[in-house]
Amino acid sequence: MRYIIYLLFWISLATAQLITPIPQEIAHDKEKALLGKKLFFDKRLSRDNTISCSSCHKLYEGGDDNRRFSVGIDNRIVNVNTPTVFNVAFNIVQFWDGRAVDLKEQVFEVLQNPKKMDNDLNKLVEKLKQIKAYNRMFNFIYPDGITVNNIADAISEFEKTLITPNSKFDRYLNGEKDALNKDELKGYELFKSYGCISCHNGVNIGGNLFQKLGVMKPYIDHTNNLGRYNVTKNEDDKQYFKVPSLRNVALTAPYFHDGSQKTLEEAIKNVIIYQLGRVPNVDDINYLKTFLHSLTGEMPSILKEAK
Repeated sequence: MRYIIYLLFWISLATAQLITPIPQEIAHDKEKALLGKKLFFDKRLSRDNTISCSSCHKLYEGGDDNRRFSVGIDNRIVNVNTPTVFNVAFNIVQFWDGRAVDLKEQVFEVLQNPKKMDNDLNKLVEKLKQIKAYNRMFNFIYPDGITVNNIADAISEFEKTLITPNSKFDRYLNGEKDALNKDELKGYELFKSYGCISCHNGVNIGGNLFQKLGVMKPYIDHTNNLGRYNVTKNEDDKQYFKVPSLRNVALTAPYFHDGSQKTLEEAIKNVIIYQLGRVPNVDDINYLKTFLHSLTGEMPSILKEAK
């Protein structure tokens, strides 16, 4: 069986989608995005006015909160690590288990989740209708003004703009061959030769497929999260999770869906052990870490504008 797994792995590696650079921007409605930006930072979206989207997704850092588990209203613990919101528009689905098929569905889930914002959507609409600035902005953009759908639409439009182009690696991919130094290039070669690129590929260097955590060695998950199975109820989907993006990964510790990997070095080592069945040496880990640091991009341009 192990040999079959290896064969399938190398076949998938041979046919893996190439890594492509992040574009400078993607099509979006600017007025909606600016409204969504205002909503993203507004704590009134939560039932008790204590947390905003930005509470768990710190946009002037790595787009996550650097906690093992985020804290929602009433100090309720979310028992899964919060991924970065940067570059989410490039993911095939949202959340580790893929339960949201697009960004709007993701917004609906967060607003209503009892461990996050715990809000009633109809009550949220009535709350926002009491705010003159929101009435003015929504009525200017949407013919039907403030609605549940329009709230989610504006926030998701803002999230589409949260892309981080022009990393050193992007510049290298775009033809600037001296953008990476020799250690970063060595790390990139190891990234390919170890087989990391089999799952981490495409524009987001991840986020475009599900993979089992513990392919070559069983992974002990103390959170008992069954991953994709939570959505499909298919036994074969147990322990399958959306492969995370590696964009800006140097900024988003801790790692894995259970937040168990405190450092980037620890995450690199254990991904190779559990997913590839190999034990990397210290030098290789350091080269890979150096390469991953080259994936840190620029701050999204919309964040440079006044809130």
